[in-house]
Amino acid sequence: MKKYVKPIQLGTLTLPSNVFYSPLAGCSDYPFRKMAARYRPGLMFCEMVKMDALIRHEPSTYHLLDYDPSMRPIGAQLCGSKPELAAPTARIIEELGFDVVDLNCGCPVDKITKDGSGSGMLKNPELIGEVIANMVAAVNIPVTLKIRAGWDDSSINGAEITRIAETAGAKAISIHGRTRAQKYTGKANWDHIKACKAAATSILVVGNGDVFDAEAGLALFEHAGCDAILVSRGTFGKPWIAEDVKRLDNGSSPIIPSIRDHLLDHMHYITSYQTDRKALLDMRRVGCWYLRQGTGTKKLRESLNRTKNLSEVESLIRNYDWEQTAFNGNPSDC
Repeated sequence: MKKYVKPIQLGTLTLPSNVFYSPLAGCSDYPFRKMAARYRPGLMFCEMVKMDALIRHEPSTYHLLDYDPSMRPIGAQLCGSKPELAAPTARIIEELGFDVVDLNCGCPVDKITKDGSGSGMLKNPELIGEVIANMVAAVNIPVTLKIRAGWDDSSINGAEITRIAETAGAKAISIHGRTRAQKYTGKANWDHIKACKAAATSILVVGNGDVFDAEAGLALFEHAGCDAILVSRGTFGKPWIAEDVKRLDNGSSPIIPSIRDHLLDHMHYITSYQTDRKALLDMRRVGCWYLRQGTGTKKLRESLNRTKNLSEVESLIRNYDWEQTAFNGNPSDC
């Protein structure tokens, strides 16, 4: 039986596996990455940062780039469409000690695309090549990029961008199987990822989209023939998903986690890093991540959303009747 999960070479960097965790705006923060680091994804990323803000040395932007050694290998993702900022901002990322620098060409949010950044760059593939080339010329660490399949169904150009990025010197390209027009609706079309893999000669092709469990991770490897997979929303409340993919690939049993203990540990990382007010809001979001995978959790979810302080949050988690819950790993809406 074919094995998919293995160490992989990214330029001069050897990654421990080819199951990566996405940069996720508002989500892949320092506490999230502390939890993820326990399960050794091949590569993880900080939240996306804007080139303009980085070059202005905005403290809040640099705060997003906090990391510690347990998170390595770690990448930073830049968002911007100005070629003149590509080299200096990539150098800043390298000087901060990151292992990889990534260019975001996939974010579908209007406030990002309105100036041609994020998935707005899909409308100008040559600009992507120019920005990537400037980044590659400026740093020694691997330069990668993340795209969507195209702006909409009438402009699927992932394969074209794959060739352009490869010529510009990028070492890997992650392809989300949705278009910008889809945003996060509908299904990811893994055929688009397969087409990018067929177009690639030396650049690594990383598949992304709808990997919410280990079975989907292996199915994406099989369907698209990609070199690696990038897990995005599937990491929410499931920091162990990379390990589950590896175990399934090896024919081993999946992890049976204690949701209670993971919630408490995640809370510890949050409260050690954030202000009390921010930590309280973060725990409502994080609590939803973990608890939406199970049955018998509705009461706790509702209670967490009404809490007024962190001690109440901790008490609710510790004293909940966990015997009445069951977790199947299939998320439902919070």
